Amino acid sequence: MRILVSNDDGYLAPGIQVLRDGLNAVGTTTVVAPDRNRSAASHSLTLRQPISVHQHSHDLYSVEGTPTDCVNLALSGLLDDEPDMVVSGINDGPNMGDDVLYSGTVAAAIEGRHLGHPAIAVSMASHTPKHFDTAARVVVQIIEHMNKVPMPADTILNVNVPDVPWEKLQGMRATRLGCRHPSNNATREPTPRGDAMFWIGPAGDVSDASAGTDFHAVEQHFVSVTPLQIDLTRFSAMQSLSDWLEHL
Repeated sequence: MRILVSNDDGYLAPGIQVLRDGLNAVGTTTVVAPDRNRSAASHSLTLRQPISVHQHSHDLYSVEGTPTDCVNLALSGLLDDEPDMVVSGINDGPNMGDDVLYSGTVAAAIEGRHLGHPAIAVSMASHTPKHFDTAARVVVQIIEHMNKVPMPADTILNVNVPDVPWEKLQGMRATRLGCRHPSNNATREPTPRGDAMFWIGPAGDVSDASAGTDFHAVEQHFVSVTPLQIDLTRFSAMQSLSDWLEHL
């Protein structure tokens, strides 16, 4: 297999290096990743300026852009050989619940799926991870199984791995996204000139970690595997919306 690897932590992040080494068991990898940390970039594209790409070796590129830029460029002209799939990660921190809305890691996988390739986003469920190798082994297992039993074409797998040694994993679970409370207020700091400067507030506490959620699975030392889709349409609301619009 030819596997495109990207992330949002930067091409020198430890997670992407461990992932790349692990994926050598199932194919050849090419890394196209941001030149620096671009966490929380979400699905942003750089449209107002050209994007610089630096080739470090035959299979390693850094991009002065977002994770979505990286995957888009790789699949639309940068690479001579089209990859068979896209793997984004291993992220330094979890991407569960509402976090997926902001995640550059997940966005890179979504862009891969949007451009027609099977895609996986993988994250460590810890902000101080020690066991990237566990996540790499999980991804290898998932890819090997996907090769035997393909997933539906519109599915993106969002994988969150407990930060534990391989032997302490309890297994894998199909999960839904949990929920957080609204984020905390922004912090205001004055500048020497008296202008306002703000830090975005930290994420809110978890509000739904019930059975079946990604939060619950990881807490129990299971790998959380959440199927995501690009189509954001809320189909269950179509009829009620249609009825509502008739009164306008």
